Order: sequence, then structure tokens, then C-alpha cells
Amino acid sequence: MADLLGVISLNWPAAICLLAGFALVTVEVFLPGFGAPGITGLALLLAGIVVAADSLLEAVWLLIIVIALVCLLLFVVLRSALKGKLAQSPLVLQSALSKDAGFSSAQDFSRFLGREGLALTPLRPAGSAGFEEGRLDVVTEGEFIAKGQKVLVAKVEGARIVVRGA
Repeated sequence: MADLLGVISLNWPAAICLLAGFALVTVEVFLPGFGAPGITGLALLLAGIVVAADSLLEAVWLLIIVIALVCLLLFVVLRSALKGKLAQSPLVLQSALSKDAGFSSAQDFSRFLGREGLALTPLRPAGSAGFEEGRLDVVTEGEFIAKGQKVLVAKVEGARIVVRGA
């Protein structure tokens, strides 16, 4: 094969190793994790460099060229995934799970605000209280509440339900 940049001469086995390596590294971009295609692609790229290089200087030049091409390849693929045709493909998630659409990562306990319940365990300051809907883990504002006393939900902070004696 002809001289590459007038420095490195590639033969067919080296060219096949390099092309297959670039292809497998590209496949790895679309697969989750660091798996077989990525490792095999990197191994083929290194094998292509070793087969093509006649000296250490040629190996260094080819390594620099391969690194630059892999960076360029990743830039083009990732840019296409964000803005190009890949952005409309099923590989890229199009929707987001937002609170406005009714999605939440935690249960909403704000409906218990102002409700009365019964302490099922001593609250010092954490324990359980029973409400019409069932048993909930609650905390007090620092006070001790004995088992069987009525409690009132004072505030709700995410999944943390704060009660005080009623």
C-alpha cells in the first residue's frame, strides 16, 4: 500500500486491523459498558500499529494518527447522536420523566399534612404512627411521645413526616 503521509507504509493486514479496530471502537460507543467490542477494537488498533510500523518512529507516528482519528470519530459520532440523524433514532432517549408529567422518584406524603394519627411505638424521636391509610414511619420535632398518644402531622419534607403531640 502507498506511503501514509510519506512516513508510514501500510500493508493489507495492517490496514484490515486498523479498519476493523475503528469499526469495533465505533460499535462500542453505542453499547453500554466497556465490553468485548471496545477491547477487541483497541487490540486490533494496536496490532495494526505493530504490523505496520518498521521502526519505533513509525510506531509513534502511527499511534498519534490513530489517537487523532479515534478522537475525531468519537466527536463525529457523539455530535451526530446529539444533533444529527442519530438524535432521532431509538438509540437516544427522546423523552424525560418530569414531575409535570406525573413522574416522581419518591412517594408524595404531603396529603398527610394536618392529619391526626396514633403513635404505634414510642416516638423518641423516630417511630411509627398509624393513620387511616396505614402505618407510616415518622419523627417528632425532638420531643418524646409515648405509645398510644395522638399525633398531628406538622410538616412533610419529601419522605420525612414530622409529627407533634396532638
